[in-house]
Amino acid sequence: MASGSSYLGTDTDIESDSSYDEKKSDEGNSSDDQDLSYNSQAMQFLREYEEREENGSVSDDLMSNLDVTKFLQEEAAVETVDDRSKGIQASSKAGVTSASTSNPAGKEKGIIRSIFLLNHMSRSEYASLLNDFVESELFVIDGDSLIMEYLEEKTLHTGQMLHFFYLVECYLVDLINRGATFVIVFFQDAEHLWSKCITVLSFRSALILHLQRNTDIPIYTEFPNFLCSTWQSFLKTSYPYFIMVSDQGLQMGKECLSKTYFHIFISHLLGKGVNVALLSGQTFDALRVYGYYIQSNYHIRRFIKQHKEKFDAHYRSLIECLSRPSSMASKCIHLDIENKVYKTSCQLQKLWPEGSCIQKTVCILSCSVILQLHKSYLKEEGTPSKTIKNKGEENSTQENTLSFEEAVDLCKLYCLHTALLLHLPLSKRARNLSENGKWEDDVSKLLEMRRNCEYFALKHLTTLSNWKIDFTHLPDLSDSLLLQKVGLYWETQKCKDTDVQLGEEIEKEYTRIWTAVSKLVDECEISEAFPVRNTSKVFISSEGSKKDEHREAFLNVGLIHVKSSLLEEYAGDALDSLPFLTNDDPLVLSLTKSKEFDELFHWNSMKPLSDEYDRTACDNEKPSGPKEARRMLRNKQKYNAFLRFYGQSLEGNISKQIPTNRKEDALIKSKSAPNKTKASTQKKKAEIIVETNIKKKLIEKEKKEMETLERISGNIEMEIRENINEGIQKLQEFLKTCSCDSVKLSAEVMALDTCFSVWVSLCSGPGKERCFNVASTIMRRIHIILDKYEELIQKSHREKIAGYLKDMGFHNLDMSVLGHNKKQGINTKTVTCSNYAVGIGAARFQLQYMSHYLKREERKDPDPRIHHFIPDTWQRELMDIVDNNESAIIVAPTSSGKTYASYYCMEKVLRESDDGVVVYVAPTKALVHQVVATVHNRFVKELPAGITVCGVFTRDYRYDALNCQVLVTVPQCLEILVLSPHWQNWVKRIKYVVFDEVHCLGGEIGAQVWEHLLVMIRCPFLALSATISNPEYLTEWLQKVKNYWLQAEELQNSEPSESKSSHRIKHKQKRGSDKKSFKVRLVKYGERYNDLEKYVCIPEDGSFEFFHYHPCAALTVNHIEKYGFPSDFSFSPQECIKLYDTMVGTWKNWSRAKELDPEQFSSLKDKIIITKADARKYEESLKKELVNWVRCGHKEEVGKVLKSLQPEIEDVAEHDMKKLFPCFVEELRKIDALPALFFIFNIQEVESYADRLYLHLKKKKEEMKPDTEAQLSLQIKLEKVEKKLKRLTNVTEDKLSASKAEILHTLLDKKNILEMQVEKLSKDPPECTFANQKAVDEKTLNYMLKRTQLLTRNIRLALPLLKGIGYHHESMNPKQRQAVETLLRMGFLQVVTATGSLALGINMPCKSVVFVEDSVYLDSLNLRQMSGRAGRRGQDLLGKVFFYNIPLPKVQRLIKANVPKLKGQFPLSVSLILRLILLAEKADDKPDAKAKALSVLKHSLMAFNQPKKQEMLKLFFLFSVQFLVREGYINQEGKPQGFSGLATHLHYREPSNFVLIRFLEKGLFHKLCERSLTNKGGKQFSETVMETLVLVLANLFGRLRLPHSAVELKGQFRHSKVILDELPPDFAAAAEEYNDVVDKIFGSFLLSTSKFADMEQEYQLPLSNISFAGAESDHETSFLSVLTNCQNKTTAVSPFATLSGNTNNDLFCASTVDTIGLQTIDAKTLKIPTFDHETEDIQGRKMPLNAYALDFYKHGSLKALFCENFLHRGDAFQLIKDFKLVISSISTSLMELCEDENDNVVLAFKQLDESYKEKYEKIQN
Repeated sequence: MASGSSYLGTDTDIESDSSYDEKKSDEGNSSDDQDLSYNSQAMQFLREYEEREENGSVSDDLMSNLDVTKFLQEEAAVETVDDRSKGIQASSKAGVTSASTSNPAGKEKGIIRSIFLLNHMSRSEYASLLNDFVESELFVIDGDSLIMEYLEEKTLHTGQMLHFFYLVECYLVDLINRGATFVIVFFQDAEHLWSKCITVLSFRSALILHLQRNTDIPIYTEFPNFLCSTWQSFLKTSYPYFIMVSDQGLQMGKECLSKTYFHIFISHLLGKGVNVALLSGQTFDALRVYGYYIQSNYHIRRFIKQHKEKFDAHYRSLIECLSRPSSMASKCIHLDIENKVYKTSCQLQKLWPEGSCIQKTVCILSCSVILQLHKSYLKEEGTPSKTIKNKGEENSTQENTLSFEEAVDLCKLYCLHTALLLHLPLSKRARNLSENGKWEDDVSKLLEMRRNCEYFALKHLTTLSNWKIDFTHLPDLSDSLLLQKVGLYWETQKCKDTDVQLGEEIEKEYTRIWTAVSKLVDECEISEAFPVRNTSKVFISSEGSKKDEHREAFLNVGLIHVKSSLLEEYAGDALDSLPFLTNDDPLVLSLTKSKEFDELFHWNSMKPLSDEYDRTACDNEKPSGPKEARRMLRNKQKYNAFLRFYGQSLEGNISKQIPTNRKEDALIKSKSAPNKTKASTQKKKAEIIVETNIKKKLIEKEKKEMETLERISGNIEMEIRENINEGIQKLQEFLKTCSCDSVKLSAEVMALDTCFSVWVSLCSGPGKERCFNVASTIMRRIHIILDKYEELIQKSHREKIAGYLKDMGFHNLDMSVLGHNKKQGINTKTVTCSNYAVGIGAARFQLQYMSHYLKREERKDPDPRIHHFIPDTWQRELMDIVDNNESAIIVAPTSSGKTYASYYCMEKVLRESDDGVVVYVAPTKALVHQVVATVHNRFVKELPAGITVCGVFTRDYRYDALNCQVLVTVPQCLEILVLSPHWQNWVKRIKYVVFDEVHCLGGEIGAQVWEHLLVMIRCPFLALSATISNPEYLTEWLQKVKNYWLQAEELQNSEPSESKSSHRIKHKQKRGSDKKSFKVRLVKYGERYNDLEKYVCIPEDGSFEFFHYHPCAALTVNHIEKYGFPSDFSFSPQECIKLYDTMVGTWKNWSRAKELDPEQFSSLKDKIIITKADARKYEESLKKELVNWVRCGHKEEVGKVLKSLQPEIEDVAEHDMKKLFPCFVEELRKIDALPALFFIFNIQEVESYADRLYLHLKKKKEEMKPDTEAQLSLQIKLEKVEKKLKRLTNVTEDKLSASKAEILHTLLDKKNILEMQVEKLSKDPPECTFANQKAVDEKTLNYMLKRTQLLTRNIRLALPLLKGIGYHHESMNPKQRQAVETLLRMGFLQVVTATGSLALGINMPCKSVVFVEDSVYLDSLNLRQMSGRAGRRGQDLLGKVFFYNIPLPKVQRLIKANVPKLKGQFPLSVSLILRLILLAEKADDKPDAKAKALSVLKHSLMAFNQPKKQEMLKLFFLFSVQFLVREGYINQEGKPQGFSGLATHLHYREPSNFVLIRFLEKGLFHKLCERSLTNKGGKQFSETVMETLVLVLANLFGRLRLPHSAVELKGQFRHSKVILDELPPDFAAAAEEYNDVVDKIFGSFLLSTSKFADMEQEYQLPLSNISFAGAESDHETSFLSVLTNCQNKTTAVSPFATLSGNTNNDLFCASTVDTIGLQTIDAKTLKIPTFDHETEDIQGRKMPLNAYALDFYKHGSLKALFCENFLHRGDAFQLIKDFKLVISSISTSLMELCEDENDNVVLAFKQLDESYKEKYEKIQN
């Protein structure tokens, strides 16, 4: 939550928001505050509360200002419920009991629900709820909220149970298909919500029973309420990811009370620290579900905790009110029904002991109980409490009640309806709502009683265990419309029963049911099954017919012929089955015929047109004059200097000069080649002399280094004895300066001797185990000596090492060192134990105490292609791939070195020519800047004028983008170039593309762009990632793409066209001798260079304890059985030992215990040097053994092992972990775990934590009371010395006498000493700063501060920065981010708080990574990416990951979740298709352009190996082309025309781009501008026009949805409007016209796709897979033909949706498509370009738009946006920036497309662009 205090003290915004501050101040002093509504005052209170809460100064006085007991608007309604109606209160709508009453008291002030909870709900983030790792991320769905959401779904007809169940199952399946793991909870108290609505109560009971009996979803019904201890325990043990809850109430009389219930529930969850996802407003795409997510934070938890008693008391009073019966009469009736159901079920069980299906059972019980009770009520005539009456009918007579015979007839109809349910196939039950019926009032009362009976019957049947009831078809318990149809048949047909032919099966079934009813009510005389009707009373009357002629007309849609080679080649085979219009059809004749679009020049004025590349800001434009040229040159020099500096901070100075490779150079080389052999023979003697001299120099150098060693060895020995770690570090520093191996060996032997002497002295005292770090240091020295200096080792060295090993108790190793055969060695049984023995075996010791020091598998043979390091085997494979021009998918852990292949690729292309290009595609701008700096640091090359080595292109900025050899860009920008027709010649120059972090292909945003690029590029590529679980699938897909390009190449080469032949010749000449390869290889490497260990942090008495978290502690037996171990699940060697010991301790009789003992394991036994690879083999064996235990039935033992590995700690208690954060960082410093990255997923908190730590250090320094007196005394002395120096320096030194000169030098020395003393006193003590002053010199630090202008523009960042504390997030200035990154890499910063901006590939080496707070964005993908920052290669051997304030269940799920599988999104959109057509039609090389377009269309990852989906995509393409033709973007020849350029410029804003153009074409903007032109000298438009213009654009391009609850806060804000107004009427009408066109075209598309549906599956419920297809009857009676007659077609609609009267016509309304479409087509994933200018949820509630764009235009304040518009500060800035870019793009396009430069619309948009840009620049600066 963006709290009100989040902007306090933010200096960056002070200047730009001064007007806002003044306005706020003025309002604060105004007397108008007295007139504010209570809501406004409460909003002000809430902000004040949060500000004080942030500062820790919330007082009881402040809290007492708000009466929490009045937090519900409906409280008065609760208190006055007793005064409401008595008796049963029936509603004509499905028996809903009315309880509504006007309540003025409910409007009184004190409404916390409207200000506290609604404020937090309105601030909820619209986010992807499931992210990428949800198979283990458990969340909870509140069952009653689920019922609430789908009970009033727009397409559901009241009482249609089977359709309701279908909707619920569809939703649950949508979640499951996206990987969700969840449970559903039904609280017992929640049943009272529906106590006055018996229909819903019946549905609820049936749903619970169905989910329990017919699905595998865990259903919890044992919790009495959400206050009970069992629920609290469930929350603590399972820690759900979030809980899905409704935020609304049922639209009925008790609406307020049900909403109250859910709001209290939400408050309870947030107070318990559980996050909430709102069920309303959720949307789906192919991979994810999006919804409103409310994150619990400390402010909410504290507020609710303080008022817990009041919240709980109000909840209890609410439940008491809801559970209170409306009258004593209704209570008695319910008791009667319950008792009768129990007795009758016992009788039925005796009658049918073999059992029956649930439908017949409930039908018989209901009818039997109704008739018995109705008979008894009629006998008790005149007893009000027993008479079924509506409110106000107490005085009515018995005549208004059904007679017993009439009740019998009604029950017969219901029994016949049940028989029909059992035998009618679903296909015959489609309802035609043109003939609706309405039951008479007295009939409705009896039907309501039937619902009561149904509810109690279900409730009772669940308790029976000795009676076989088939619950399979429970969802089809009743069909209210079918019952109406049966009733209407007897009323409208006026036929006799003898004329009705039910059909043999139905007749038998009906007779059997009615016979059972007759036997159960034998005390009442009832008629036989036939005739069905014995009475003449009218039960139901017809309401007439309703026909939607508008939608009916849509069915008559034909297609327009379009001549296009692209269309014919891609989808020509799909055209035959589609209807087409003739050329003389009015629709064809009315098509807009515009001039053909030329993307380079305007069709009439011939003005040059720009594209998105041209419009991107550029820093290397041509200078306007000499002065400007000098300024640009200086800036360029500064920029290049910084890039080199930045690059050196990444890798050091490894710059490489790339030689040119031009023809002249080749010619010179070829001329000099013949003399080469001769010259070499002549130089042979000289070479010998040189070699002799080199040897002499080496001997001299060795002598000097040995002398140095002898000189410093004493100091090193002393350091080792005092502090072994610091001593070894001194040794390492010497070894780095030493080049002679013999000297290094001597130094190592010296260190070994000293370390062993330390061990000997320690072993004589107690606590030997505590000194195992000394023993491990000894073994490390032995490993190094034996591994690195094997050729130099002498016999004496070996004997010494063997002796040390023997003394340490490693008798199995000492003989191996001496080279003796083990059989000749000493018998271990006779070995006496040395006093210096470590007491454990050698293998166990190395694994347990040398875990991260074990030798890595590193090659020693250099590769001639690489000079500054020796590549591993797999890295050499990558270089071979690049050398062979092959493509590769590279999957390797973070920090493994996979990125090096991309730089080798760059070097190869740079060496080959001056025109080849490598494109490096990075997912973020931060990574782009890092790669650019790395390229500048690595490569230097002399190039022809106008060409550079490296260029950059992002949406904000470009530099040398098209005249460089290495382009670093983001995917969206490369797509712009690849799809732009006039940049295709540049595209052909691309030799290689590197896709970094290619797993973004499955990401939430921009995934399709990655897919488009991968299928469009002809050249080879490298795709890098650390987190893909199905790389084989990805490789197979991309190999298919490359095979396509191989065929395309062969096809183009075979074409006989002369022009193409000449083009190919030029192309071949340009490429030279390059050999093409279309092979895609997969390279997988699973080893991290360093180990990662995880720790849980627990506060303990003002300090912290760190508990090691073993990876197996995260697993469960079920998880191992179902998933096994995740693919990247690894242990450190120490963790392997712990697992083995736990397995041995758990199962005493384990048969393989000895075999897997470390001392006996084949890869470890008797090895002096155990490698990481050996340890990995041991780890894999332990994993396989644990899995084998599960498979062999030893689950109990596995469970004990896993439990034993879990740390014995309590979960993090309710501490204010934010306040303890400084203490936590201090503890990390004590254990040498800094530098560290602290990840927090909230920008405000990122800065807040850094600020808190800085204030802690500041306070700490103040408490130390520095010696100010001594500092002042020194300062006075220094001033006196400076005065004397000043007098002396007035005279030149050569004129000074010798004595004065001596005095001068003395004073200078004294001055230096005093300055050093003053500086020492003024400097921060080490404990008061985290900065490493030695890492960065003052000059470098000042350069960084000056470049970023931190001291003048962002003192909030500068002050912590000087203390070694930084923060990093995407909303920071890029220069500031780079400064933080650089200073951390250089070692100056030790603490950096950050968002996910550092997750993707940013090189930020640190010892530790800390996850500070839980968040919806903290999933296992981010865990893996962010954890990879710890212990980068070359920095640390061990990385540490700390979980600070993350609940243990969340830690468990994060660790055990697997890496994601890449799946494709829906790949096409109308805008993309228009761009592909533009490319194919306007590119110079049309065959190449068409091949690219076809590749995009044919190679969707979503449709890979799925022919039906491929055919569906063809239809989507065809109907999209139809849309483009009808809207005038292309003509019938397939040529772009009209505004197609503007539409493609705004392609990322579909469908708003098309709606904008419709507004332009209809002249709406002209009308707006003409009405209010000021015409005072120039064309300036009034503020009203500008605001209306922004309102329209905000509705189009600022579409940030708020939850429906935000509507209730409308008008409660001081500065922002917050809720955006709707479009002006004329614009709204035009938008509706646009939607009509879309509905017509894409409704027809949905009709056409129905042929791809799996109809067998369509007749099954999607989750339970229960089929309702039924068997088609050969003989259809007249009764059935009337009953099943549906005039409208339903072929493209779900059969379940037809039960509510939905037909094909309803597909022409986009808002209903998602829920009524065929489930196997899954319309949710389709990108139908409907413009939802009035977006509604599934219940038709409006989801308002956030007015941030218009609000910012009015007040220009960023503060107001994140204070009032529910936006985080970083999000607010980015949204305003994006909106500004949209306005600029539209303005530029209009200026280029319009001939008249003085056109009103052009001028209006220009004025708006300038005005908005001015406001934006103020907040930017």
